[in-house]
Amino acid sequence: MTTTVPNSVLRVAPETPAEAAAHFRASLRLYADVSDVAAALAADADPGFVILDSRSTESWDQGHIPGAIHLPTALIPEQAEGLLDKSVPVVSYCWGPGCNGATRAALALAELGFQVKEMLGGFEYWVREGFAYETWQGPERRDADPLTAPVAGTCGC
Repeated sequence: MTTTVPNSVLRVAPETPAEAAAHFRASLRLYADVSDVAAALAADADPGFVILDSRSTESWDQGHIPGAIHLPTALIPEQAEGLLDKSVPVVSYCWGPGCNGATRAALALAELGFQVKEMLGGFEYWVREGFAYETWQGPERRDADPLTAPVAGTCGC
């Protein structure tokens, strides 16, 4: 009798469609992607949320999203309530997908009673997707990286 071992993808069976839908619905309540944030900011002077950069002052000076509020994660417990309105959702970001600073900031904000989402990709993908950013020297923009964003048109997702 031969027992076949499923490949590494199916070694753990997929979740039921209903459970998968619940998971992905919850995920969309907690995360926003760079393109959606950029589109919302470009479309409306008041997109219904604020964007929060949770990095250090040196990182902020190196580059940040225009209009973002700068509040390093360590300062959230003592300063968030003076800078942010609890009735307005907050979208947190940090450096990029290799950093969990935006997650730590989102947790700190949620524990204080703020509605919060994390921006997937962080500042890295904001720049890599070709969106304008600000530095201590003024506005900057780089061409979109064709491995992260379409160089023409939209991604369609």
